[in-house]
Order: sequence, then C-alpha cells, then structure tokens
Amino acid sequence: MPLQEPMPAVHPEPLPDPVPLTGCPYKADPYPLYERMREAGPVHRVLFPSGVQAWLVTGYDAARAALNDGRLGKNHDRGNDHWRARASIMPEPQHSQLQAHLLHQDPPVHTHMRRFVTDAFTPRRIERLGPRFQELADALVDALPDTGPADLVSGFAARFPFQVLAEVIGLPGELAARFDRDWGKVVQPVGPTDPGRPLYEARLHGLQSYIAEVVAHKRRHGDDDLLGRLVVARDRGELSQAELDSMIFQLLVAGQEPVTNQITTALIALFRHPDQLARLRDDPDLLPRAVEELLRYDSAFELTTWRFFDRDSDLYGTGVPAGDSVIVSLCAANRDPRRFPDPDALDFERSPNPHLAFGHGIHFCPGAALARTELRIALGTLLTRLPGLHLAIRDEDIEWIPAVLGRGTNRLPAGYDRRL
Repeated sequence: MPLQEPMPAVHPEPLPDPVPLTGCPYKADPYPLYERMREAGPVHRVLFPSGVQAWLVTGYDAARAALNDGRLGKNHDRGNDHWRARASIMPEPQHSQLQAHLLHQDPPVHTHMRRFVTDAFTPRRIERLGPRFQELADALVDALPDTGPADLVSGFAARFPFQVLAEVIGLPGELAARFDRDWGKVVQPVGPTDPGRPLYEARLHGLQSYIAEVVAHKRRHGDDDLLGRLVVARDRGELSQAELDSMIFQLLVAGQEPVTNQITTALIALFRHPDQLARLRDDPDLLPRAVEELLRYDSAFELTTWRFFDRDSDLYGTGVPAGDSVIVSLCAANRDPRRFPDPDALDFERSPNPHLAFGHGIHFCPGAALARTELRIALGTLLTRLPGLHLAIRDEDIEWIPAVLGRGTNRLPAGYDRRL
C-alpha cells in the first residue's frame, strides 16, 4: 500500500494592517482575533470605528511590561496631530475641564492627585463597609419580581455599583437619586459628524452641570468625605478647578460603569458554564477565587486608555512614531497560554492568577478592592436568592455595548424559579 502524501501545512490568513477592531462579531467574542494577534507578534497596528489608528499590545509579558514602561506617558498633550484629529472626540471646553483626571496624568502630577483618593478605597475601609453593601444588594433583589424573568442590568447591575460608590465617596442621597446613568456614555466616542453627536453633547453638558451641583453642595455643607476633601483641596489651591471636576467625573463614570459591566460579563460567563454556576451557588466559600477567575476570563476593561511615546521609539521590535497612541489589550493578555494554562477554560481552582484586569504599575486601579468586594456581594446575593438563575434569551441575542475600551451589555434578561 503506497504511503499517503503528507497534508500541506495550513497557514492562517495573514492579519490585515491595520487590524480592524470593529463589528458585532468582534464585540461579541474578541478572543479568536486576540489569539491570532498574539501568535503573530506582541504589537499590531489597529483601526477603531472612529477611524483612530493605534498600536495594540497583546500577550501577557508584553502587556505587563508596557503598563510599567516609564517611556509611555498618559497625558493627551503627548498625542500628535494625526492622533488628535480623530481621537479628541470630547469638544472644548469640556475636554480641558473634564479630562484632567488620573487616567490622563503622568508623575509628578499623577502622584500628587492620586494621594487624594487612595484613603477612601483601602481594603480595610471597604471591608468595614461590607455589611452596608450587602444591605443595598438585598434591597435591590427584594425589588425584583417574585419569579423571573427580570433584566439583571436595569434591576441590579446598573444600580448596585452606583449605590455603593455613593456610600464610599459621600455622594448625598438626593443628588445620587438624580444621577442619570446615560451620562456615563460620554466616554463612548461619538465623532463630530455622527448623527448621535447632539445627544452626546447634551449628556456632556448635563453631567458637567451635575458635577457643579456636587461641588456646590460639598462646599456648602463641609462634609468630611472623599468628595468634601477634594473640594477643600481645590479651595486650598492643592488642585485646580479642572482637576477637581475631572476627578469627580472619573469617580462618577469610571467608578461604577465598569463594575456594572463586570457583573454582566461574570454572569454571562456563569450562564455559559452552568456547572460552574451551580458549584459556586452551592459553595459560597469559592467566591473570592471565582471572582479572580471571572475577572481574568472576561474583563470589563478590555483595553486600556491611550499611552504615548514622546519620541520615535521601539516597542518590542516595532517602530512607533512619537505621539501615536499605544493601547494594551488586557483581555488578550489575560488569555495568553504562555502565562495561563488552558486560558479559555473557566477554572475556579486556577492558582496563581496574576491577571491584569485592574491594570499594572502606577495606574493600577485604586478601586480594585472595592470592585472585588462588589463582585463577591453581587454574585453571591444573586445566586443565593434567585434559585434556578439562567439566561432568558438566546446567547447569540446578547447585545454587547459598542464601547471601544469596555465589555458588557445594557440588558441581561434572566429567568429564575422564585425570589427567596
């Protein structure tokens, strides 16, 4: 019998240059594309829906190094004209007034500003507030229908993180009740010629007016909480007005919307792995490890915000012009098989689990301890009090948010047997 001819080697189709990060299939499941990119190299030029081109870092080692690379700065002043032409979406004067927060600062300004917020988010303080957070979670579940289905975003995930945040930063109840979640959408780029631009600008003005009300209230009442201390720092000349407004902007938007999205991505992962959902429901002691794995498995912060070189530089063998934007894919890094064995598996026994869901280096998320606590309480409460919890729509009908940097869904209809 003649020997069989060897099958020709199958080479994957080369990646386009730039790689488009667009379309519903990509938003629904970016991981196959990230796998191809990791295999092809650590740095790729990518194209966003707004037309912005950037350099995307994939792979765990490269991502971790880039997040700690002192050559890469965050201040938008470093961006070149080519980047600024399409990426500076927020108009003036709002861009100058609301974008001077921690995510867009470099040392020593970043170091100075960050010290004003860290005390409010220490693990010890967050642990002390845990019982209050549990009360808030239970009250939201109490308001759900006795039996499913219910939308777990509007009924829980969109409300719980903001209520928790209000407690932590000292947002008064009457002001918290008037916060419009749609204001958080101002971080989703809407270009100058987009039909949705007028609505975008209306949200921006609404949020800016709300921030002014918060500042006036804190100045009037002299509260000793995070918001009150930030206003005092401004009045003492330790912060500029733009820095104060921008930090409140960051707290109100970045402090709650990513947690909302992380609750939804975690629930979707559990719905897709019903055996793991059942295991977690039956053994709440697994929650701390499960939260870490769910953060790694599908992070709500898919991509980091911009970074820039101040001169033409080499990034892992790729030449990057000064002022071009460099972005790190946290989701791609967290699925790197060179760091995480069987990375596409949801494994609650994974140890160690040094995921990058909260970033790394000087811009590591100061609210990480709070987010972890919120996730443990949210998942534990929903799984315990809603027996039979399951997705009430087809998996392919999940509508992922169109945000460039984040993952999540604005609706998550779920069924359950009854509300305990």
